[in-house]
Amino acid sequence: MMVKNEIRIAGVDDGPFQGEKCLVIATIFRGGNFLDGLLSTEITVDGTDATEKIGRMIANSKFKDLRVIMLDGITVGGFNVVDIKELNRSTGLPVIAVSRRHPDFNRFLKGLENLDKKEQRIKAVENAGELYCTNNGKTKLWFQISGIGKTDAEKILKMTCVRSNIPEPLRVAHIIASGIIRGESVGRA
Repeated sequence: MMVKNEIRIAGVDDGPFQGEKCLVIATIFRGGNFLDGLLSTEITVDGTDATEKIGRMIANSKFKDLRVIMLDGITVGGFNVVDIKELNRSTGLPVIAVSRRHPDFNRFLKGLENLDKKEQRIKAVENAGELYCTNNGKTKLWFQISGIGKTDAEKILKMTCVRSNIPEPLRVAHIIASGIIRGESVGRA
């Protein structure tokens, strides 16, 4: 993959949730500098529809020049796990799932105990593959990938961390999602 400075990225993050549904926003960025568009969908809190809904949101958009999907972790809306391998397959786009902290997999798996379709959720976690760590110039970031090599993913992460410790497409998606739901953006992406 050739990583250009203005590579088109869909940065996906969820908003705060209070009921059964959760807003998911995708910002469309050129590299880490220019916001070109916005997509949204709704997923079920603690459900199993995130992979399909995010995939459909991106595939049905007018943004046909996207090159990468970037997620804020592999879960949205609580324990609605995104299968990044399936998302990569269904959209044809590489996926990078980013975390600011090393995930505690034991704690996560314990959280799945009382949810339905536990095996499907565990398979999605396993499909996320190896957990990598990179230093984006400011701090460490943890990431998992599908459909892209580690070196190219690191280039994209470093290129997009322009205003904070996390990639700009995710930072802005978080600001927008929390601002829509709460009337004011709050918290850290």
